[in-house]
Amino acid sequence: MTIGVIQVFYDYMPDSREPKQRASQHQLMDDQSALLNQLRIDRGSESAPSGKAWIWLTAAFVVLAAAGIAVWWWMRPNGVPVQIVTARAIAGEGAAAGSILDASGYVVARRQATVASKITAKMVELDIEEGDHVKAGQIIAKLDDTNIRAALNQASAQLEYAKASLTETEVNLTNAQRDYDRQKSLVQAHFVSQAAVDNAQTSVDALRAQLATQRSNVDVVARAVSVAERNLDDTIVRAPFSGIVTVKAAQPGEMVSPVSAGGGFTRTGIGTIVDMDSLEIQVDVNENFINRVRPAQQATARLNAYPDWQISAHVIAVIPTADRSKGTVTVRIALDQKDARILPEMGVRVSFLDDSGPEPGGKAAAGVTLPSNAVQGSGATGTVFVAHGETLERRAVRLGAGSSDSITVLSGLTAGERVAVGDFNQLKDGAKFRVEQ
Repeated sequence: MTIGVIQVFYDYMPDSREPKQRASQHQLMDDQSALLNQLRIDRGSESAPSGKAWIWLTAAFVVLAAAGIAVWWWMRPNGVPVQIVTARAIAGEGAAAGSILDASGYVVARRQATVASKITAKMVELDIEEGDHVKAGQIIAKLDDTNIRAALNQASAQLEYAKASLTETEVNLTNAQRDYDRQKSLVQAHFVSQAAVDNAQTSVDALRAQLATQRSNVDVVARAVSVAERNLDDTIVRAPFSGIVTVKAAQPGEMVSPVSAGGGFTRTGIGTIVDMDSLEIQVDVNENFINRVRPAQQATARLNAYPDWQISAHVIAVIPTADRSKGTVTVRIALDQKDARILPEMGVRVSFLDDSGPEPGGKAAAGVTLPSNAVQGSGATGTVFVAHGETLERRAVRLGAGSSDSITVLSGLTAGERVAVGDFNQLKDGAKFRVEQ
């Protein structure tokens, strides 16, 4: 900047200056140039770094990198990755406290029927609605009986005609028998020939045969009348037993039939009746735990609709076959109390109780609950890994009731203990662990 100003100054200086002043100005410019030369950096005077300096710098970098790796290795997380759950005490007393197995199922009716007609006809009257209580033998529907009643009248007329013909034949037979007897007495006195007697005998035999045929005909027509009467009675549909109507499947004016007909426009059922006194529970128990269930075993049931209502029950029977696709065995359970709130097809959870009971002077152990994936094994015993500090302890426990998401531990574990959940192939007794969220 200073040189530029000086240069401009001299460029615009008038040539009329005196020689003395010009000499002073030249002197000033020389002094400023010397000052500028002193301020200039001499690049050639710098000395390049020596080889030893580069060696020391490289060594320092290597040392710092090794220290960083060592710190990372020391501070890195180690141990088997697990999640930690806490054993929770079973709250309260009740079915769960003495339960040795839990299972889910449904309320079913052992006695229910979809009522249908025995003949194909049009329904003209329906006397049921859903929720109605019906008695055994009560009329619930009527079918059109016009054609059947006409057939009955025809059969009755045929029966009367057959009976009349039978009476006529009986009269003719009596007359023929008298004529035969007269001809037989006259032939002895030689008033008639033997041919006349033979003709009289033939007439009697023919009428007897005709009489037997007409008697059979009367029986046939009588049976036809009985069939017509039965068909007429079948136009009236009655309740097969006492119960409650749960489904109304037809309406007056529709065709009903015991078999499907009419391209799907014929009803095969009129309504469904359920005997509420035959309600019971059916549950599917995993075959690994079926050894805990036996007939007459006490149990408690809780309906999904009323989870706070505990219903006493007992095992009726264990169905002696397993479902290979589900690996379960069906168990029938009777309800010890009847209630209008219990309805067919309701979901229910059953707890099978331990009939052995608590020891004398002691209390029934309620146990603790854990997630099902925290326990290894099945049946009556299992294994858990309890977290102590930074290591795991392998511990055997006795199992109780179990479900798809939780399981009861009856002994071997106390409430509040921390249990590891992870890959059981990696979990070992004394192994270190690290907690993962």
